[in-house]
Amino acid sequence: MPLSASVLIDGPSELVFDYAIPEGLPVVPGCRVRIPLRNRPATGTVLRVAEKPQGDFALRFLTDLVDPEPLVTPELLNLAEWITSYYGTPLEQVIRAFIPASIRGEKTSAKTQRAAVIAQLPSEEELKKISKRAKRQHSILQLLEGSTEPIPVTQLGGASASAALKALSEKGYLKLIELDVRRDPDAGEIIIPTEPFTLNAEQAKALDAVSDSLASEKPDPILLHGITGSGKTEVYLQATQKVLDLGKNVIILLPEIALAPQTVRRFKARFSVLGDKIAVQHSHLSQGERFDEWNRIRSGEARIIIGARSAIFAPLRDLGLIIVDEEHEPAYKQENPPKYHARDLAVVRCRLEKCSVLLGTATPSLETYNNTLSGKYKLVRMTQRADGATLPLTRVVDMRIESRKQKGRDAILSDRLRSAIDERLEKDEQVILFLNRRGFARSLQCPPCGHAIECKHCAIPLTYHRSEERLICHICGHQAIVPKLCPECKDPAIRFQGYGTEKAEIILNKIFKGNKIARLDTDTTRRKNALRDTLRDFRAKKIKILLGTQMIAKGLDFPNVTLVGVLNADLSLYAPDFRAGERTFQLLTQVAGRAGRGKMAGEVIIQTSTPHSPSIQFARHHDFYGFVDQELEMRRQFSYPPYTHLALLLARSSHERRAEFTLETLHLKLKEKLPEGIILGDPIPSPLTRSHSQFRFQLLLRGPNARVLSRHIKSILDATPTPEDVIVTSDLDAYDLG
Repeated sequence: MPLSASVLIDGPSELVFDYAIPEGLPVVPGCRVRIPLRNRPATGTVLRVAEKPQGDFALRFLTDLVDPEPLVTPELLNLAEWITSYYGTPLEQVIRAFIPASIRGEKTSAKTQRAAVIAQLPSEEELKKISKRAKRQHSILQLLEGSTEPIPVTQLGGASASAALKALSEKGYLKLIELDVRRDPDAGEIIIPTEPFTLNAEQAKALDAVSDSLASEKPDPILLHGITGSGKTEVYLQATQKVLDLGKNVIILLPEIALAPQTVRRFKARFSVLGDKIAVQHSHLSQGERFDEWNRIRSGEARIIIGARSAIFAPLRDLGLIIVDEEHEPAYKQENPPKYHARDLAVVRCRLEKCSVLLGTATPSLETYNNTLSGKYKLVRMTQRADGATLPLTRVVDMRIESRKQKGRDAILSDRLRSAIDERLEKDEQVILFLNRRGFARSLQCPPCGHAIECKHCAIPLTYHRSEERLICHICGHQAIVPKLCPECKDPAIRFQGYGTEKAEIILNKIFKGNKIARLDTDTTRRKNALRDTLRDFRAKKIKILLGTQMIAKGLDFPNVTLVGVLNADLSLYAPDFRAGERTFQLLTQVAGRAGRGKMAGEVIIQTSTPHSPSIQFARHHDFYGFVDQELEMRRQFSYPPYTHLALLLARSSHERRAEFTLETLHLKLKEKLPEGIILGDPIPSPLTRSHSQFRFQLLLRGPNARVLSRHIKSILDATPTPEDVIVTSDLDAYDLG
């Protein structure tokens, strides 16, 4: 029976067409093929192979294979089917996420350079003639004779030696070949090898749990709940060694790109004897670097993969262990289709491939912790810091009092925090200051009439960035010139409100003159390697004060940091989200853990206008279990995760009423055949009512069974036509309710 292939066409669209497979062409799901598309050649990825459908028209034939080996392994195809079933996402969207754009297209290719290698040596008599008549040719032959590897042409003289190389090649004494050159994202880094540390009792217990899991045929996921500084990374390193000893491979997932340089350095230092067996995957790589790293993984050259959430799709064979560091982080949730959660996919992939998964954090998510209570996951606790240090002393400063002292001005530094910074600088110690808002000022507002300058595309105030002298929208990127008069009442009294990292940096430089201060946020890390270079200088003590957003709040280990200051702890506390308290507790606990990780005692100062908030008080006392008990009780009473699964249905359009009416229509249809146990909310405007010139309306559904929830939503969406200018999306296990 003739076969046909469903092919996902390369490009921005989700086009899938069927093609007939020529007899003898070994086409399998996951492989890349060349196909005719209208009047031009194109490339694509095979989603499935089936018997050729009977129809009134003949299918066009595939041209040939781009690569004989499938880019998507059978194991990953199983994972893709699971994602499609669970999240209700089309398979073509999932496969597109599996294969990076640099691999899907043919614009990026391997980098090569010309090199020379000895073909045969001339006779002694001929060599003497060459040494007298062509000294350049003689020197090239001497270099090649003394090398066991091909030598790049650039090292043999480059363009100036081209005539000599050509002559030697024509005589048959050497061959000119093309060598693949790896675009190494960590080129130039000096790595000093390290040896394994002696584990304490708690670390050894954690490692034993991983060893037992590796030996099990059906291993349970392990939650490693270790306080900040308890030595989780050393457990990761030694667990990785055990996996490598078994001949298997490891994926390490990180929530923030900020953690990548430090983690890569530690793993390269520990496993330097393996050679270059570590590959990196994250969005700060160039297209060429992504191409090379992905192909190293696919070929089996790399055995340890370190990357952000998309690294969960790495085509790594013989997988033995997946480590998810800081498993609680919302950054593991993909906000664009397919809207997967990398932590959950790590658990699923390990179940499908019968390997182990280790989830590590100092502040477990309530979903993961609840899985340990129900017996789905195994819990391993580490309650002591690895080096014997104690947790930092945490103080809370009421900024309402500080604001009165400073006569209503933006109180950025309290007296207590300022004096504490002075003390640390005098002792040649380092300070980390955390502020989760970038820019100079939160908004530009007119006090007489109350008008605030908003983005014309989004329903949020524009943030002032002093370095660019522009008002910038942090949602869509729209920029505007700073007006001198209020656009509404023409009053010149218009002024900036609030502050961000840019303003805080300017004030810090004025107060602490002579001390090197660095800022880390998305504005300062756009330049390639800027993040890595700043963290390296901070580790070398060239920088005294490091100010940054959440990219510095977790995972970083600097023994000379003895003071951490949280400039405004309230920014995440009052978000319109049931997880706001949990996120604030996690963020404060994580950033506090950067202090006192060496021999010197640490101190944390939290500035807040709501000092009696449970999230802040539990974080102050490092009391995870106290916070969890009261938070889980609240979630149980209101039927929120982890006791239910939550789905967010969002309708957006440039026409406000059409978006609202579409969601109201869907609400009625969802309500008609609502499965038992599902709680259906009402259509309401999103907290961010307008974004990218589109009005947004949403409704929430909650239920105990995720698949029932997903299928019900998908069945209604598939059966309900929507206006062309209205986009409706669903997000199962949503993390962003804005």
